[in-house]
Amino acid sequence: MPSLCGHSGGVNRRVSVVSRCRGRTRTPAGALFRRLFVINGLVFTLGTLALALSPATVSARIRLTEIPVLVVGLAVILAANAFLLRSSLAPLDNLARSMSRVDPPHRSDRLDDRGNGDLHDLIASFNAMLDRLETERSSATGSALAAQEGERARIARELHDEIGQSLTVALLALKRAVDKAPIELRGDLHHAQEAVRASLDEVRGIASRLRPDVLEDLGLHSALNALCSEFTQATRIDVVRHIYPRLARLNPNIELVCYRVAQEALTNIARHAGAQEVHLDLHVADDHLTLCIVDDGKGGVVADGAGIKGMRERALLVGATLGIDSPSGEGTKVRLVVPLRVESSVR
Repeated sequence: MPSLCGHSGGVNRRVSVVSRCRGRTRTPAGALFRRLFVINGLVFTLGTLALALSPATVSARIRLTEIPVLVVGLAVILAANAFLLRSSLAPLDNLARSMSRVDPPHRSDRLDDRGNGDLHDLIASFNAMLDRLETERSSATGSALAAQEGERARIARELHDEIGQSLTVALLALKRAVDKAPIELRGDLHHAQEAVRASLDEVRGIASRLRPDVLEDLGLHSALNALCSEFTQATRIDVVRHIYPRLARLNPNIELVCYRVAQEALTNIARHAGAQEVHLDLHVADDHLTLCIVDDGKGGVVADGAGIKGMRERALLVGATLGIDSPSGEGTKVRLVVPLRVESSVR
């Protein structure tokens, strides 16, 4: 993954260049210490000047009439100190909230480090850490999914070339046996012939699902149509399709991600949704490709299973966002939005 390594190295170089340009080493702890020291020093200095220039006096033995003056002065100093510290450290709250929202399958928002004074280095380091984590995660996931697709292709070829051919030879042998067999045996041989033919069709179906040749040969439009037809044939669930008719060939990785997300969504519908109808919509607008799959099943998806996690990982590889809306009793909506200008990291 040259592009990924280059990106990670670029982040590190940017951080080191910024440090060199500043000409000094600044740590978050040192910056925070300086900020607190300056604020407290400023408050105490102003409080001392105010006390020195004011007409108020304090006797060697404090009088009762002087106590309110001291209390008011102390309250003003504490209030000013609290206000300045609170406003100065407010970015730390945003940083803590951002840390709590970090979720590996999702892209995390970056904090704006502008205008945060001495906390700029801390926030910039956190953003750089997120960049490195997401880069490494995309690289590792991309390698794993690429290996998975390669293994699927290998198994599909073996099913088609070896088991498929063996079953075809068995069908031909059974046909010759039927032609030569006595009439009383032909019924049993016909049953065996149909069983072998059904097994051959099943093997071909498995190979097609493992390696969608139609996607490579004809593109995403035809592949999704074929997928929906196979889904309806297998489950008797109607699929209403609205697929962008002028869809040109896209980046192969984008096409594969869209196909696998649609395949997984339809598989989940067949297994869990109890739906009667499915709507699949694919359109392109504003340099974004949007794939939306909606069913009228029972909904209520509250946790990401292995299938949904796989969809999220695939979406990240092409810079896409995956949203799942599943209110109980109202069906499930899966929405994938792919920016077409973002190059995929899968190789």
